[in-house]
Amino acid sequence: MVRRIFWMAVGAGATVWAMNKANEAVHRLTPDSLSGTAARGALQLGDAARRFARDVRSGMDERERELRADLGLDGTAVVEPPRRRALGGAAADDGARAISAAPGSPAAALPPSPRAPRRTTPQTIVAKPRQRELPGRTTDRKDPH
Repeated sequence: MVRRIFWMAVGAGATVWAMNKANEAVHRLTPDSLSGTAARGALQLGDAARRFARDVRSGMDERERELRADLGLDGTAVVEPPRRRALGGAAADDGARAISAAPGSPAAALPPSPRAPRRTTPQTIVAKPRQRELPGRTTDRKDPH
């Protein structure tokens, strides 16, 4: 008799456990549960993408600051050494010539130096049409006649 009661209790416990598992599976597979799981996954993915974009943006800003500092585009004046004359060996100016700043930088808003030479527009070069060379005749050598 004790054996029968024992096995009946084991069967009842197994049935309760199986019913709970089945109810959990049914609840997980309902449309509302599936859509909620998908929405939570999408939110987590969006948060991860936002963090990644923020990290990339901060890295880009840091690298841009480094490059601007290295190239002198952060508002600091970059000075070029004086040029020497070809024949005299003396300096072309008595001082240094400043390099123009990049557009949009704080240094670009400064007025040009009165000593700076005016820049002119380059002249257009017109090419002459080539003359057709005749056989046996060259234009770069003298004829032996």
